[in-house]
Amino acid sequence: MGTEPLTARSDLFLRMVLSTAALVVFALATAGFAWWATSSSRDSSPSSTVLGVLAAVCGVLLLVAVLDLVVIRRRRSGQRS
Repeated sequence: MGTEPLTARSDLFLRMVLSTAALVVFALATAGFAWWATSSSRDSSPSSTVLGVLAAVCGVLLLVAVLDLVVIRRRRSGQRS
């Protein structure tokens, strides 16, 4: 029983800006953690396993940002038609 319109849409431009920023941040974080994991020694802290897990988590979040950009692109092309 809210006052929002029945055809409310998300702000696609803002989503695109946020997803693009997330894409850059998580791409750099994935590469950084992966490089750190491969260049760390056996006795270093954090361990290469922890760094590998962080790289994998950042990689998954990177994929989420890419998928969101794909969805945004489809929705924007649908609005133009």
